[in-house]
Amino acid sequence: MTTIAGMAQTAPGTSIVIETDHTSLVLTVGDQQRLYQTYLGQRLSPVDQSRLPVSTQQAYVPSGLDNLFEPAIRMVHNDGNPSLELRYKSHKTDALAQGQIHTAIELRDPKYPVEVTLHFSAYPAEDLIKTWMEVRHHEKKPVVLSRFASAMLHFEAPHYWLTQFHGDWAEEVRQQEAELTSGIKIIDSKLGSRAQMYQSPMFLLGLDKQATETTGDVLAGTLAWSGNFQFSFELDNRNALRMMAGMNPFASEYTLKPDEKFETPAFIFTYSHQGKGLASRNLHRWARQYGVLDGTKERLTLLNNWEATFFDFNEQKLDALIGDAGKLGVDLFLLDDGWFGNKYPRNTDSTSLGDWQVAKSKLPNGLGHLVQTATKAGVKFGIWIEPEMVNPKSELYAKHPDWILKLPNRPEHYYRQQLVLDLTNPKVQDFVYGVVDELFTSNPQLAYIKWDCNRMMTNAYSQYLGRDQSHLYIDYVRGLYKVFGRMRQKYPHVPMMLCSGGGGRADYGAMPYFTEFWLSDNTDAYERVFIQWGYSQFFPSIAMSAHVTSWNKQQSLKFRTDVAMMGRLGYDIRVEEMTADELTFSQQAVREYKRLSDVIWHGDLYRLASPYEGNRAVSMFVNPTQTQAVVFAYNLHLRTGEELGRVRLQGLDPARQYRVQEINLMPGAKSNLPENNQTYSGDYLMKVGVLASGPNPAALTSKVLELTAQ
Repeated sequence: MTTIAGMAQTAPGTSIVIETDHTSLVLTVGDQQRLYQTYLGQRLSPVDQSRLPVSTQQAYVPSGLDNLFEPAIRMVHNDGNPSLELRYKSHKTDALAQGQIHTAIELRDPKYPVEVTLHFSAYPAEDLIKTWMEVRHHEKKPVVLSRFASAMLHFEAPHYWLTQFHGDWAEEVRQQEAELTSGIKIIDSKLGSRAQMYQSPMFLLGLDKQATETTGDVLAGTLAWSGNFQFSFELDNRNALRMMAGMNPFASEYTLKPDEKFETPAFIFTYSHQGKGLASRNLHRWARQYGVLDGTKERLTLLNNWEATFFDFNEQKLDALIGDAGKLGVDLFLLDDGWFGNKYPRNTDSTSLGDWQVAKSKLPNGLGHLVQTATKAGVKFGIWIEPEMVNPKSELYAKHPDWILKLPNRPEHYYRQQLVLDLTNPKVQDFVYGVVDELFTSNPQLAYIKWDCNRMMTNAYSQYLGRDQSHLYIDYVRGLYKVFGRMRQKYPHVPMMLCSGGGGRADYGAMPYFTEFWLSDNTDAYERVFIQWGYSQFFPSIAMSAHVTSWNKQQSLKFRTDVAMMGRLGYDIRVEEMTADELTFSQQAVREYKRLSDVIWHGDLYRLASPYEGNRAVSMFVNPTQTQAVVFAYNLHLRTGEELGRVRLQGLDPARQYRVQEINLMPGAKSNLPENNQTYSGDYLMKVGVLASGPNPAALTSKVLELTAQ
């Protein structure tokens, strides 16, 4: 190698290959030592990689030189120069634990002491790649970053089809697909303390044609970040597509001190040549191993008191509900909101957040009494908290006004009658961690936490940051992760549900610290079919909390239960109001769920009939050995006399014989399924199928089928 301007010069044409078992991403060093993306798609042999044509798509485009489109990074140097040039310096590939392969590519500016390192972690067996960026500089004074993408990927196809997920509170992850046209399409969030509410940090990109569940080239991508995000899709004058993913640069210019490292969150993606279903299964396998805390282990079934009592409870009511949990056969009783506050008792959502003392008026014998009651009933005990938030009517608000995000010289703006604590402040981080630590210290038998976050940031200003207000959105999430890290260091495996006014923090930035997340506050089973369908594109069932509730009593208990069984099953219902048959059915459903949970949690998911394409939804889980499968079929709002035909199953061994049995029936009910208790080959079931919805299907009814290899 020779040296130019103090940098090592590598011969043009040097390739860097990041690959999984079925995908190749090829980067090539070109003229002027620039790094180009040469290929992304189905895995290529080394010979074919060497024959790839020259690319003009720079792998990570900086701002300020000859780039005419959106840049991946923008920096203003301390002398005011707003340009950056990135030339290849070196790269290194290492084999890590559990089969991971990590590649780091160092790029440098030839004129300024700035280093940008592109990181790629490949997970071969899961066909998934994780990529992020870090930047350092050695200038004498700080520089300013105003753009900092985690990833930039390039595509060349005749057409591009984008599937995005949007919604609102109680209507999360609604699926929408459209063809991209010339210009820029941006999906982003500016919520601050949470990733999503209106837009979700995940997408599917179909290349050339619209991908189906089983056909088409598709890239599934998501950002591991719990705050503001941005995805941009720019179609240029040559019909080439430039995709960028990362933290939203909105109001987030970041002043970087000399020798300080700035690291972005990871963009996680998988490439499938066989449609959306395979992309989801890749993500699920990766998530269970790496993306969700204890994703290969078991989960707890539970009874929550929220919809049974809301804020109106006392010790006697809770004792009875805990007894109902034992009667139902679930593993845990979860005490929700309303258990804290003394000066300002928590009887509505307008008081007490921040004052995490047990309410003596409601629980005179403390949480310890409830733990003992749970132990006697044969169940565990868990509790709800929302430690990042504060009500103006609280002792914490009066004592520490400097801990609260609010603008000076402006009226306070409330959402859910609360404000956000300033997690950029280390003292606030200590306080939030202390809320959790005190609960466990005082109640060593505490077995579960539900961590809520019901508010986004508005009118936000940090007294701690002072003049660096543009650091707020980024440093808040970093502070949150510091708290999560401390929490998990001391309590590594306690099950915890992540809630954020529903699924506002359904992201792989937070999920490594949590065992599951709450999908939506909307527990209407019909609506949940769509919500669970959307989340299943990116998250495994073991991470998706789904409860049987009384949100819509016009729906049968069986329909509500069958829908909830596709996730981590729980109940939020008044057990004492169940009829004898309903209680018997629910007890049996809990037993069946526990018996089949290994297939549901750890099996491969096949989405067979979409609720977006017809009046039903059908999904199935198949265990890794293809010896057992569970099919969930939900009939939605059918037209009068509407017929629902056979559904072809997937994922079975064609050479094996499978016995089909309908389960989860109400007491005294008999299956009307023609295939019930019959045996068929896997080949037959995948080519001919089953009448999964039954003959003469009715609206808002459901069937659960178990397939067992003989």
